[in-house]
Formats: sequence, structure tokens, C-alpha cells
Amino acid sequence: MKLRAYLLMTFVVAVWGSTFVLIKGALSDSTPAAFNLIRMTLAFVLLAIAYHRSWRTIRRSDIGAGALVGLCLAAGYQFQTTGLARTTPSKSAFITGLVVVLVPLFSIVPALRPPGARSPRWNAFLGATLAFLGILFLTSPSNIRASSSLSSLLPDLSSINVGDILTFGCSIGFAFHCIALGHVSPRIPFRPLAILQVGFCTIFMAVSLPLIEHPHVHFTPRLLIALVIAAALATAAAFSIQSWAQSILPSTHTALLLTLEPVFAWITSFLLMGERLGLRPASGAILILIGIAITELIPQPHVPTAHEA
Repeated sequence: MKLRAYLLMTFVVAVWGSTFVLIKGALSDSTPAAFNLIRMTLAFVLLAIAYHRSWRTIRRSDIGAGALVGLCLAAGYQFQTTGLARTTPSKSAFITGLVVVLVPLFSIVPALRPPGARSPRWNAFLGATLAFLGILFLTSPSNIRASSSLSSLLPDLSSINVGDILTFGCSIGFAFHCIALGHVSPRIPFRPLAILQVGFCTIFMAVSLPLIEHPHVHFTPRLLIALVIAAALATAAAFSIQSWAQSILPSTHTALLLTLEPVFAWITSFLLMGERLGLRPASGAILILIGIAITELIPQPHVPTAHEA
């Protein structure tokens, strides 16, 4: 049973990693928010059908919790996909992976901690420091206008990509989604919670669509394939598989498997798009992975979920 859980979780992480490249290509045929709305609508329909028996178990008290979790999820996806349209798939994946660092870091605030959770330990602060240092190396070029060789090693913050900043906003949104799940998931069964959060996520995406962009969609085979994979595999199926696997595997093992997501994203981007990381951004990516690993070597209050592309 454990072997099957490891294999399925590795499959889920690989799907999440590969969707960065898939969605990046599809955004040539659709604006980001419009893509998100169609994707989430399809995912909601699939979950509503698959979990049709769970509709009657939804209580009035669950609706507010589902709306809060759905709002955080919508914010994460909107920032992520909008940022992905303006940056590279591997950068997007590595920056999104910071959610694993941000969740324990935000737990400094007592009100944000789920019941029974402890305050962050030293490894959370060390991991955050390394991860944020890595993000500077990954997203900003060296300061070629510097007067000395030492200062040239410092990042040129004025040239950071707008897409990278938006993607960092997505990692914050997904971090709050994880924290919200930590508060509500103990008292709401997974199936009705999945229906509620994806349903409200769809509603918030529909409301925010005209505020974010002038939507445009040109249906092509590339876009349709991306929508089906993103909705069916990377959202509906991944939610279900991860929920089952996390009931079997230790939380630290699941978290460390999640750190492979940006690695799969870079491999897919290299194979399909020929994207190469230079020495400086590659060093930044390694620092981010080290920071994530250090953060999760000592068990934290809860494990991030649903931070796929």
C-alpha cells in the first residue's frame, strides 16, 4: 500500500511539474484568467459528478469555510498563471515551490496556526533565508553596471521580471490556502470540502475575470489538451490522490516529494522548450531546493497542498 502511495504521489508531482510547460504553451491561445476559469469550471464539474453523494453531507457551517479556502486558492492560481505568461516555466515552478517555506514562516503569527500547531523552528528561518537568497539569484541578473567585481555579484533588482513578482504573489496565496486548510480540514470531510473550495474558487475567478483582463480564448488542439490535463489530472485527480496518499505516508515524506515539482518542471521545459538555466539562475534554483528541504527535514505543523500549476 505504501509503495502504491509513493508511486502515485510521484506521478502527481510529475504531472504538476509538467503542467507549467503545458500551460505556458496554451497561454498563446488564451488569456491567463480565462484559462483559469475554464480549467476550474471543468474541474468542478468532474468533482461534482465524482462526489455526487457528498452533496447532501454539506452543512451550512461548511459554506463559509469553503468560501475562505476557495478565495485563497483562486488568488494563488490567478497570480500564478498571470505570472507564468510573463516568465519561464522553470522559474515559475521554483518560485511557486516557496510555499513550502512560507507556510511554517507565516506560522509565527499565533492566530494563523491551526489548532495544536507549534511555532516555527530554527530550520524554518534558515530555509526561508536560503530560499529568498535563491530567488534573487534565479530571477535577477548580475549587476553589470557595478564598479567593482564584488558588487557585480549582487543582483540588479531593477531588472526583476514582472512575471516573477506575480508568481511570488501566487506562493503567498497558496501558503494562505494551506493555512486555511489546516484550520478547516479537521472538521470537514475531504469530499465536500473539495467540492466547496473548487466551486467557490470558480466563482471568485468568474468575478475577478473582468477586473484582471479583457478575456480572449481561441480554441485550438493545444489549448484543449492543456485544459483537459490541467482540469482532470492536475486538479480533480490530483486532489483525490494526494488526500488518499497523505493518509498513508508520513507528512515529511510527502513534503519532500513535493520539492521534486520544480525539478520535473525544469526537466520538461528543457526537453520540450530547450530552456537552459545559466550558472547564476541554476545556483538560485539549488538554493531554493536546499531551503525547502531544510524547512521540511524537521516536521512542520501541516503539509502544503494544491500548489500545482
